[in-house]
Amino acid sequence: MPEHTFKVNGRQVTVDIEDDVRLLWVLRDVLDIRGPKYGCGINVCKACTSFINGKAFNPCSVPVSQIGPDDEITTIEGLPDTVGRDLHPMQEAWIDRDVPQCGYCQPGQIMAAVDLVNKVKAEGRTITDDDISGIRNMCACGTYYRIREAIKQGAENM
Repeated sequence: MPEHTFKVNGRQVTVDIEDDVRLLWVLRDVLDIRGPKYGCGINVCKACTSFINGKAFNPCSVPVSQIGPDDEITTIEGLPDTVGRDLHPMQEAWIDRDVPQCGYCQPGQIMAAVDLVNKVKAEGRTITDDDISGIRNMCACGTYYRIREAIKQGAENM
């Protein structure tokens, strides 16, 4: 089988796996990184949202063959390291606002929120309700109001 080398949460990894295996399965089943969740497998629900080179993407839709040795994948487990703290400010906001019910979608929600806030701040703006409405991560429990409030709080502290 082919070898694939890339970085995950700050460490270099090499996996021996077929080219067409989706990165989500490499993360979860091979590397035992369980934060990104399997929801749909077709880039719709966004429960697996992670970062590639600092930008949000959905590893359920990317074959491992498309990940190169210079690519860095960050999952919810590695998010605090991006700010050098035990928890990222967005994770703290999630706790403060008591967002999760079942919690299944929350890693993807948080990663999408951080990506959105980073984009908005790079534009020199503050986050708006319209910006938040653009997030397409699904939550079966329907905690969207608390998610919105947590994103606003997290954005203030990022």
